[in-house]
Formats: sequence, C-alpha cells, structure tokens
Amino acid sequence: MGNQDLLVRNFVSSPSFLETYDILVKTYTPFKETVMNTINIQYYKTTIGELILGSYNNKLCLLDFRYRKMRNVVDNRLKSGLNADFIERDDDLLAKTRVQLSEYFLGERELFDLPLLTVGTEFQKQVWNALMEVPYGTTVAYIDLAKKIDNEKAVRAVANANGANAIGIIIPCHRIIGKNGTLVGYGGGLPAKKKLLNIESRDKGLLPGLL
Repeated sequence: MGNQDLLVRNFVSSPSFLETYDILVKTYTPFKETVMNTINIQYYKTTIGELILGSYNNKLCLLDFRYRKMRNVVDNRLKSGLNADFIERDDDLLAKTRVQLSEYFLGERELFDLPLLTVGTEFQKQVWNALMEVPYGTTVAYIDLAKKIDNEKAVRAVANANGANAIGIIIPCHRIIGKNGTLVGYGGGLPAKKKLLNIESRDKGLLPGLL
C-alpha cells in the first residue's frame, strides 16, 4: 500500500469525516424540479376596450382591461397566489367566456354561467361576493356595499377591494357609483363604465347621472 492510499484510508476512517458524512446523509433531499402551473390567457377586443381573459384549472380567474393602471399588480397577485405563469393559449372555457361576453354586450345576457376562481384576501373575497349580489341594471354606492358585509366603517377598504377585482363585468364592480349618483373610478376608465351601465339600462331608461 502506497503512502497516498494510506493517507486516504486514514482520512476516511477519521471521526471528523464520519461525522460530516453522517450529517450529509441525514440531511440530503433529492433535487426536485419546480414545475410552474399555467394560466391560459387570451386577449379579446370589445366595444368597451381590449380585455385580457385568463383561466386556471378550467375556472375563470381573470377578466380585466388589458391596459388598466393596476395591470401588473393584479397579474402578479394571480401568479403568486396560484404559483403560476401566464401562457397565451386558448381553451374551451375562454372560448365560452367570449361567447357569453358577446351576448352580454348585445344586451342578450344578464347572468353568466361560468366557473370562477377568485384570488385575494378573505376581506377582498367577501367584497367580491357582495358585488355578485348587485342585480343587473342596478347600482349601489360604496357605503351600501360596506353595509352589506356588515362593516359600515370600511368604506375605503371596500373601495380598494372593488378596484382590485380581477374578474370584471361578471363580478360587477362597474355597478358601484357615488353617493349622489355620479360615476366614480373604474379600472377600464369612466367611458367604459358608462357604456356598461347603459347596456344594462337599455330597457329601463338611462340611470341618473350617466348622460
């Protein structure tokens, strides 16, 4: 046995090497490749502006204005909450969404029949659920929405949750107006909001303050 072989054998059998080896064996975890989920998205041009539609696991998670100010904030919340990334790819649900939206814009549909997935805090989801209860062709003020969730003092937080809505039209944040009946902020802009409210009031006459 050469000197080099002897040195290697002595090192391998030394307490320090054995202790280090034991630690490495006990703490070793096999490498696992991280697989990102995907959110299918499609862009859809409409009479109120270009929309971005997104589906995740056959549920609609995104229906919003493509060029709104909070675009990155909303998109990043979805990506983080679902551990997913966007991929521009069509699917049956997005196609069905476009059909139902087209019917809505023509005044032929009041209710949507689509599976939804909301991504947000529990408070935001509470506000969005309350929004879903605001009937087609009607409007309410932020204070009314706050009362509906039994939190009358949370008007500002309700307004913020309203603005964070990622599934517009179906979760109808456009039906929120000012206390005096005037239009207030909307992600797609006030002209788009006015068009949506006028679509819903065709058979009932224009709502006050929308001319």
